[in-house]
Amino acid sequence: MRLAHINRKTKPLKINDTHVRDTPALQTVLDLTALFPSDLLPAMIDGSDALWLTCHAAEPVGFCFAEPEPMTEGTWNMRAIAVLPAHQNSGAGTALTHALETRLRALGARLLIADTSGLPEFAATRAFYRARGYAEQSRIRGFWAPGDDKVTLTKSLDLA
Repeated sequence: MRLAHINRKTKPLKINDTHVRDTPALQTVLDLTALFPSDLLPAMIDGSDALWLTCHAAEPVGFCFAEPEPMTEGTWNMRAIAVLPAHQNSGAGTALTHALETRLRALGARLLIADTSGLPEFAATRAFYRARGYAEQSRIRGFWAPGDDKVTLTKSLDLA
């Protein structure tokens, strides 16, 4: 699946299924965003049943992935989304989120969850989700670490 989007710099963005060949570039995304250790990525992608999408400008500039929530009916969890710092605020994150939601709707998903931190430095992340129609549903105090809450946001995929 390819969706073409134009960012503010007028470079076309393409969203494709993630391939193993994308791994080195996506490890760079992780190294520069510190979302999680990049050495975990190859094992996560290889043989994964999750839905992985990569955003390409001239090269891969970001990715997201989601997995179905066990023991639920049509609920998926967006486990990660990351974009190279130089491409943040370019539309890449929005393009990835939109493509993921579109793909999940086609699979019959009805609800998408996104978890993030409640720390002040994650305020922009929470604002990103809210601007795209996600609503905060819960907050677990001290989940990630003392003083670092887990904030769960959701979006109904039944609304097209």
